[in-house]
Amino acid sequence: MAFIRKRRLERELYSKERFSLLLLNLEEYYFEQHTANHIINKGCRDERKFRGSLKICSKSIIFEPDDNIQPIIKIPLRDCINIKAPEDNEANNRFTRDTAGGISVVCNQAFLIKERNIIAPYKTVRGRTEHFFQLDVAGKLGDVVQTLHQLYRASCLDKMGDQAAMITAILQSRLARTSFDKNRFQSISETLHMECKAEMVTPLVTNPGHVCVTDANLYFQPLNGYPKPVVQITLQNVRRIYKRRHGLMPLGLEVFCTENDLCSDIYLKFYNYQDRDELYFLIATYIENHITEHTAESYMLQWQRGHISNYQYLLHLNNLADRSCNDLSQYPVFPWIIADYSSSVLDLTKPETFRDLSKPVGALNKERLDRLLTRYQEMPEPKFMYGSHYSSPGYVLFYLVRVAPEYMLCLQNGKFDHADRMFNSLAETWKNCLDGATDFKELIPEFYENDSSFLVNSLKLDLGKRQGGKMVEDVELPPWASGPDDFLQKSREALESQYVSEHLHEWIDIIFGYKQKGSEAVAAHNVFHPLTYEGGVDLNSIMDPNEKVALLTQILEFGQTPKQLFTIPHPRRIIPKLKSLSRTSSHNVSITESPVSPNEESFEDLTEESITLAWNNIAKLKLDEQYKIHKQAITGIAVTCNGSSVFTTSQDSTLKMFSKESKTIQRSVSFSNMALSSCLILPGDTTVISSSWDNHIYFYSVAFGRQQDILMGHDDAVSKICWHDGRLYSASWDSTVKVWQCVPGETLSNKKHHFELLAELEHDVSVNTIDLNAANTTLASGTKEGTISVWDVATATVLHQLPCHSGTVFDAAFSPDSRHLLSAGQDCCFKVIDVQTGMLISSVMADEPQRCFKWDGNTILSGSQSGELLIWDLLGGKVIERIKGHTGAVMSMWMNEQCSSVITGGEDKQIMFWKLQY
Repeated sequence: MAFIRKRRLERELYSKERFSLLLLNLEEYYFEQHTANHIINKGCRDERKFRGSLKICSKSIIFEPDDNIQPIIKIPLRDCINIKAPEDNEANNRFTRDTAGGISVVCNQAFLIKERNIIAPYKTVRGRTEHFFQLDVAGKLGDVVQTLHQLYRASCLDKMGDQAAMITAILQSRLARTSFDKNRFQSISETLHMECKAEMVTPLVTNPGHVCVTDANLYFQPLNGYPKPVVQITLQNVRRIYKRRHGLMPLGLEVFCTENDLCSDIYLKFYNYQDRDELYFLIATYIENHITEHTAESYMLQWQRGHISNYQYLLHLNNLADRSCNDLSQYPVFPWIIADYSSSVLDLTKPETFRDLSKPVGALNKERLDRLLTRYQEMPEPKFMYGSHYSSPGYVLFYLVRVAPEYMLCLQNGKFDHADRMFNSLAETWKNCLDGATDFKELIPEFYENDSSFLVNSLKLDLGKRQGGKMVEDVELPPWASGPDDFLQKSREALESQYVSEHLHEWIDIIFGYKQKGSEAVAAHNVFHPLTYEGGVDLNSIMDPNEKVALLTQILEFGQTPKQLFTIPHPRRIIPKLKSLSRTSSHNVSITESPVSPNEESFEDLTEESITLAWNNIAKLKLDEQYKIHKQAITGIAVTCNGSSVFTTSQDSTLKMFSKESKTIQRSVSFSNMALSSCLILPGDTTVISSSWDNHIYFYSVAFGRQQDILMGHDDAVSKICWHDGRLYSASWDSTVKVWQCVPGETLSNKKHHFELLAELEHDVSVNTIDLNAANTTLASGTKEGTISVWDVATATVLHQLPCHSGTVFDAAFSPDSRHLLSAGQDCCFKVIDVQTGMLISSVMADEPQRCFKWDGNTILSGSQSGELLIWDLLGGKVIERIKGHTGAVMSMWMNEQCSSVITGGEDKQIMFWKLQY
């Protein structure tokens, strides 16, 4: 659990200190500290002296006694009546000489914190009181008093904007007078690349200082030296880096040294976006050769295919949508999954066990929604349906108060919430989210992790007494949970259940997707206050500093909507036949096979197993034989059912029949003097069809060894042909794909084929390649300008059209399950499209164009421009094997049904036979 784990680490590192930045007010800075004595009742008979540390902060004075029994004292500057040092003549007086270096602070209010080192609501001491602080280093007295006077004047200003402006000026002046201490470099040989001012962000607080980047490390040196003099991150350890929105401004940068952790190693906020972008560029340039940058689409592909769990996918989406555990106004958001908190047994096979994931929380109760819609319709612009958000700092700490009580005290000015409003019971909280007039909150990741401490009051906090007289202790769990750990275990099982896997995309549409904004959001009853959305307000356009501070405070406390990641419907997860989502405690849950007894296995199952085995071992592909059989590049390969004869077409205008057995060319036919572009063999192995650059399609009779027919179907070169069930699909540079019904002539007579044009799929530019899905219901086409189109074959209408590549689409093919379409282009990119939604979900860059390929949905075998065969892990976006092949581009590729045998044709005029060697 990221948040809790980080809190524990902080407690271990700084266990001797009771002070933390959480003792400051929101938007307050800690400037400096001085060793000092706190003298109470100075000059009186009952004078007492406590040794400790005096902290100078932008809105308060804090004294932390060394004795843990004594409380920390916080004096708000706005409540001070007088701050002064003894006059010189008084300091020289023999009766007051022992108080030299002292500061007298007279106030009418102070707060006592952590008395006896117990975390509890702050105690307020009201009435005129004098506090005397004697500094160990008397020479610093003048500077300290001057600073306090400046900050006191700022606190006395009427308007918050004016206060913030004056404090900012003081802060910037301090930063300008200091710089990063180069003696803190790990090595004297390090080269400095950049230094600038920034703030380190942790939940609810920021800490100003200096950022420094060298050729080996990223450093942050806090201005105040807290919690340690320097934070250092080795660039070699960096795995992810993200630009962030912080305070509605594009000024944040978050750096991770882990692949999947929710919490980062450092979160920085800069004073201008130029510094942020320069630092991002320096680090990203350094790590680009070490890691692969993931997009929402690439994670989507992994999730769809079961390579990452629902939990992991939601974590990645939150990360990409600017959600961070360092920013409570943008904390990661997870859905309520379970709707049953009363049964003794949790039945994950019943749909009614689950919450309706197609609706936001506010729309789950129809009666409440009707009331909200009535108000919405009567509301003037800008309209919104919900007066509170589904994620805010208050909601996050509502759930986490038992493990992060100091954060709650910080957010709520030293107080816990009323006992009856605390997180007391799962059932109560869920009921309030369904029925409450202003409660629409979702959950946080901790509900689906493995640390249950946030459900238990292990710190023995006094969180108050409820109306019935019951003290607030542990969270009350539903009957079906035997304990906190069991509750989390069952929650994880629910999140990874088949029902959720089938419906999670609906919730993603609402939170991160196309139903987040605009008319779709209105239709989905998913409209929040406009200020919560990215771009809802431009702070730079607001000139009035008071208005700006008020707006920023309002939005940070209210919560923010995640950055929109998808603008079209999110694809469903693929739930394979005979497979189900395993319900384990691991977050590495993936789709695994259900047990099938041997006698239940069908021939198809065995074939599928052999195909899976082949693709798992595709890197063991070895060259078996190679033959130079053409005079120019080979453009097409077709093989008879028994594998004995191989037909090839070439730019040398010939169709050749090669005998695998005798290793000789048995036929060579030239239909014209123009190049042939592709070929296929019809069922029964009696007819081979070839497409030509002369605008024609040729039918060749294998039995009679002659041209049997010719189809003059296009006005420019025919680039690719496909066949299914008596229909021929032809792509051409004349910007069309044509669908023909072919009635073959009788082989023993002179009757010709009869061709009937069934459909013409028009494009704007030349079509270079086509492919049919397994059911032959959908056709994909790729053009010379990089556009991919997906067509409904039955109606001859375009379903999706995407500008995928810059330059020619060389090859395109559906995955075996027809869910995805992969294309390779002149721009050296592979692109993956979700066929159902038309969403571009992955892009993988190669170092050269890939001319042709075969794939199983996860792994790609491609033929490159240079002649190599490359094996790609598509989900990881990387090459896992390179196999030396042709001396020139691989122009065509054939693979048998079992995926164990491959034939490639190259620009070098050769065909190569490849076999898997297990």
